[in-house]
Parts: sequence; C-alpha cells; structure tokens
Amino acid sequence: MAVKVLMVDVDGVVLVHPDPRGWSVHLERDLGLTYDALQSAFFQPHFGEIIHGRAGLRERLGPVLREIAPHLTCDQLIDYWFSNDAHVNVSLLQELDQARGRGLKLHLATVQEHERADFIWRTLGLQKRFDAIHYAAELGWAKPEPEFYLEIERRSGFRPSEIFFIDDKIENVEAARGCGWGAAVWTGANTLEELLEKAG
Repeated sequence: MAVKVLMVDVDGVVLVHPDPRGWSVHLERDLGLTYDALQSAFFQPHFGEIIHGRAGLRERLGPVLREIAPHLTCDQLIDYWFSNDAHVNVSLLQELDQARGRGLKLHLATVQEHERADFIWRTLGLQKRFDAIHYAAELGWAKPEPEFYLEIERRSGFRPSEIFFIDDKIENVEAARGCGWGAAVWTGANTLEELLEKAG
C-alpha cells in the first residue's frame, strides 16, 4: 500500500538548535540558573509525568523555581526555553511543502507537554504547514513506547503501511518499524526524497 502520510518528529528534525548543547547553552549567563540544577531538581524527577500528561508544567516547575531560583518566574523560564528552542529547519520544511503539494498528508509526531506543543503548533505557525499534531501529553504515551504509535494510528485513521516516519533517534525509528510503519532516521545527510526512495 502506498504511503499517504508523513509522520515527522519535531526536536532534532523540524527544530534543530545550532549548538549541540541546545536551548540551555547560555542559561546560567542569561538567567542565573545552571542547567545541572534545573535538570536534577526539575527534569529528572518531574518531566516524565509532565510529558505523559499526568502533571502540569507550571504545577511542577513553580515550586522548583521557588526553591532553586527564586528570582525567576515560570513565565520567564518557559519563554526563554521555548524561544531559544525554536530554530526551524527551513530546508526540511521546504521539502515537506513539496511532499504536501504532491498530495501527502503531513503530521507531527512528537514528545511534548501541552504548553510547548501549543507553542510549536500555533506560535511557530506549524499549523499552517502540517495537517495535524500528535504529542505525548495528549496521547498519554511517549516514544518509543509502542502505545505512542498505536494511539496515533487510532486517532489519525491511517494504517501502518500508509505511514512513513522520520525521527533523529534510532530507538524511536525501530519502535515505529516494530508497529509496521515505514521509518527512517533523520540526520540531515539525506533528503526526504532519498529516505523515501531507500525505504521503497
């Protein structure tokens, strides 16, 4: 059966930070908070539940900031994080536009919590270039959990053989293939067309 929809990861694919250290590379300089402190106090203990939609971002971040960085508000940190993690891969979007022009549907398939998903979809304007977004906090599952992919199938109505997925992490691609999806690792070394051709 022919591919009808491209499922596209966001971080590392549609959004690619120019520095491999990512959005927090100047966090201490700009906001007076080390990433190590944020990682150990917030991301490690709380982000799993936030990503799976079982807790709110501000509900967990607020108390942490009051403890480790009382000079910062949730709004300040979130605005800094989202805006510094919003480097759009223009060349890939142009390729995806061409694929959409040939009749393929474009969906985002990403591990996000609710606020950043909305930022990506509405504020960055990806709603104008994609037909739908599927994200972890809404689905209740994250990659590479098989249920992430199965829930997307259920919600989108596409069969596994109709889906082609690109992601920058091999474990996510292998999980998609395990669900019967066509899939390829996105490194930026190949064009989208080349990946589709290699997959047959």
